[in-house]
Amino acid sequence: MATDTANEWFLGGAVHDAPEDGTPPTTVTPPPPCGRTRIVPRALRQVVSMVTAESLGVPSGQVRVELGDDRGRLALTINTAIRVVALSRITRDPAVIARTGGTILVRSAQSQAEILHRVGELTGADIGRVTVRLTGIDVQQERRVQ
Repeated sequence: MATDTANEWFLGGAVHDAPEDGTPPTTVTPPPPCGRTRIVPRALRQVVSMVTAESLGVPSGQVRVELGDDRGRLALTINTAIRVVALSRITRDPAVIARTGGTILVRSAQSQAEILHRVGELTGADIGRVTVRLTGIDVQQERRVQ
């Protein structure tokens, strides 16, 4: 059986020509690399910051992330602003609260769950607790329809 080294890089292993008895050719898969992948705290903070910013509608520069320990699991403490609708708009149209995701408390609770799920999904981290501290508001200015 001859080895086709030209295809080895593409298929992830050595490909052997088909045996003379007509059975299909075999692929030899190399063993997985030894070691582990580690996400450094700075990168983890950046992922949490981006997920939070997307969830609460604010620029990622307004999000501060602290990493901690929760009995062996990752604890996230997030200080951030939250985007809200202008009070004048709510006064004219109270239904805008429901259309924009609910009250500030409802949106922050939903954001906690979303951050826990998304950050765990993206990084593989075992997250035990997410604390979101709202430190300000980012008022969404009304846009005029033309």
